[in-house]
Amino acid sequence: MEKQPYVCGLDAAVDVIDGKWKVLIIWALNHQRCRFGELKRLVPGVSEKVLTQQLRELAADGIVHRESYDVVPPKVEYSLTGLGEELNTALRPLGAWGKRRMATLAETGRG
Repeated sequence: MEKQPYVCGLDAAVDVIDGKWKVLIIWALNHQRCRFGELKRLVPGVSEKVLTQQLRELAADGIVHRESYDVVPPKVEYSLTGLGEELNTALRPLGAWGKRRMATLAETGRG
């Protein structure tokens, strides 16, 4: 099945961050390199299988860099690429909006 062209910029952006976990992974990698276990702790609730899949997709989209070191035991670190840093910057206003929304919900007893 052939992929349809994007309708707008938001369509292209959402295609990259689709799903619950990708934005949380990007947030966790904000200005720091992480090993898989560290990411698992920073993104509570994600299974190892889903984290692995999401990291592969983010790497394929050029958002995350995977660095593998030739040591025993094997060591792999993940970090944001330049494109990933740009995406993280673009997501900051959305995160700020979400914090305001959480506060409003808490004030009204709905959150």
